[in-house]
Amino acid sequence: MSDVMTGFGGKQAWLAIAGADPGAVLKALGLRDLGTVPWRDGLDLAHLTDDRVAVTPPLPGARGTWVLAVGRALITPGPDVVALSAELGAEVQFFATHRVTELHRWQRADSGDLLRAFGYVGQTGEVTSWFGEPDAAERDAGLPAAFDEETSVLVAERDVFRVAGAWSIDPTTLSGLAPGPLRLGATD
Repeated sequence: MSDVMTGFGGKQAWLAIAGADPGAVLKALGLRDLGTVPWRDGLDLAHLTDDRVAVTPPLPGARGTWVLAVGRALITPGPDVVALSAELGAEVQFFATHRVTELHRWQRADSGDLLRAFGYVGQTGEVTSWFGEPDAAERDAGLPAAFDEETSVLVAERDVFRVAGAWSIDPTTLSGLAPGPLRLGATD
């Protein structure tokens, strides 16, 4: 029986890795490979547990193919995208969103260089990280061109998905016949 891709997003964290191999992603994250799992089951486990991460097969997206690694285990403190991008020799992006506290973050690194980082907690209105200049996708999502302590910022969950879609893949849009099963990894 064919598997169907399932979108994800809210109250979740994920990585997008350019042109990567799912096995290499599991290894770089230090995860124990638990094998393949249907999409719905893998995403449910990644969302409901603190020690499972689901890794997609390569998927077409903005500027090429991307492997997504998704799981609540990635939210705090968040993976080291700079180290991952150096180890994998690829662009690595990190996204997190949690609508209860209005936590919204994204980072982008390529071949060991941090290109951009943004973090926001809407519950307090605090910008928790800002590195580099926002690109057109970020400005379209409502970020100012520059930031200082006097700058007002308001970001919502949908903005994280907009930036993800422009940079790699908006995971809420995943649907249709799956190009392969998910691989499930464990942090323990």
